[in-house]
Amino acid sequence: MSVIVEPDEPPGAHPPAPPLGGPYRSDTLPDPPMIVLTDRWKLERSYTIEVAEKAGAYVTARRALTEMEPAKLIDEVKAANVRGRGGAGFPAGVKWSFVKPVAGKPVYLVVNADEGEPGTFKDRSIMELDPHRLVEGCIISCWAIGAHVGYVYVRGELALSIRRLERAIAEAREKGYLGAKPFGRDFPIEIYVHRGAGAYICGEETALLNSLEGKRGEPRLKPPFPAVEGAFGAPTAVNNVETIASVPDIVKMGGAKWAALGQLPNDGGSRIYGVSGHVKKPGLYEAPVGITLRDLIYGLGGGIRGAENGRTLKGVIPGGASTPILRPDFLVHAPDEKHPLHKWHGKSEIDVPLGVDTMRALGTMLGTCCAIVMDDTVDMVEAARNLMRFFHHESCGQCTPCREGTAWIERILTAMVEERARPNELELLVDVSNEIMGTTICALADGATMAMLGFVKKFPEELRAYVKRSKAPGLTAGLGTGRALPVLGASSDVVPPGRLVLPRGESGTQRGGAS
Repeated sequence: MSVIVEPDEPPGAHPPAPPLGGPYRSDTLPDPPMIVLTDRWKLERSYTIEVAEKAGAYVTARRALTEMEPAKLIDEVKAANVRGRGGAGFPAGVKWSFVKPVAGKPVYLVVNADEGEPGTFKDRSIMELDPHRLVEGCIISCWAIGAHVGYVYVRGELALSIRRLERAIAEAREKGYLGAKPFGRDFPIEIYVHRGAGAYICGEETALLNSLEGKRGEPRLKPPFPAVEGAFGAPTAVNNVETIASVPDIVKMGGAKWAALGQLPNDGGSRIYGVSGHVKKPGLYEAPVGITLRDLIYGLGGGIRGAENGRTLKGVIPGGASTPILRPDFLVHAPDEKHPLHKWHGKSEIDVPLGVDTMRALGTMLGTCCAIVMDDTVDMVEAARNLMRFFHHESCGQCTPCREGTAWIERILTAMVEERARPNELELLVDVSNEIMGTTICALADGATMAMLGFVKKFPEELRAYVKRSKAPGLTAGLGTGRALPVLGASSDVVPPGRLVLPRGESGTQRGGAS
């Protein structure tokens, strides 16, 4: 695929389009590869309205506004079983149904394009390579929920995304697809791009709304939820870029048919998977919901980089930095036939289908569905410290447990790496993480501590080795609880108790042979 360069951009101003497709095939990967959402990415100047319209852009929006009622559109999105693509996985159609007009107040659509999760790069690619699909999705979504105004909140560093999106909006307005009477329908729709200032916390929907309103980017207490009281105190639907960009295809195909593209119940369609790190072909790939991490890494991603020299997979973060890490040599332990993972009992963690519910049952999260792959050369303590430094830096500081706790976690890990950790430092790390979880307004602290405890659960031997190498004296009085650290040899042991994995004998994962 050739590099797409705008007339005002010199060659090399941005990287080429991410690779699509791959030679690997399996039972869960379609042959030929599924191309729905990304079907225009391969076209030269795909971001222009001339090219996009020749490939079918805005045909569905015209039909939606001239032939379909809003309630019907919401029903189609419900039938599609599209789970939010931003990380939380909440059904988009259900969210839309919560947005009810209130007398004297407008309704708003807000698109969360504040893509700042480490390892995630799918939304920016949609805006750069096919912004008209997002604009068309916004038009249909506004009509469905009764919004006359839509805001796309874009991370400030994504300059190319912002430029391409603003250009696409202007082109759509010139064509009469936005404005007072889009497609002749007496229902004004305007879309505005709002540039963020680079704060990770503004990816949280209520912090985003505060920033959009010109306030400090800090999360709000919920309830009230944005569907009731969101932007400027009015009912608001907040959705991820990929979610909204999927709407034209959902309406075009019909919700049930689009849902059938997926391979898991209650989790439909196709989606964009990202893979980065130690793979031969990092990039973005479209595939059905329900492929496995093995498919993503060894199939679409081409396998482990340096495998010919003995490099092997050590761990994989499945959906962005805040999702707990998985190990290929840990096996699913779900003997109970009623357990959602029973079908994969005895199989590797990387053989469980990638879905919102399956990943939760496995003790991690699907997140943004952009995996970070690490081979056997990676020091997992250094990797954990790198991520915890990020979360500490990006904490907005509003909640004390997050502001102070993430700093403690980073300091403990730094002490380990610098070989000045005290004997009970690992116990303290677990205690601090446990005490942070569930005590803050938003999920940043929970994401940080779940990720940290994932490293503790899956790689305790590396953390213990750093502590053993240290020569620092014992813990200062008052620090830690004095409790013994739980045995962490198998991933069905509970760390923290009752929070990340289920008790042995019911479900979870156990250490197994190499995979």
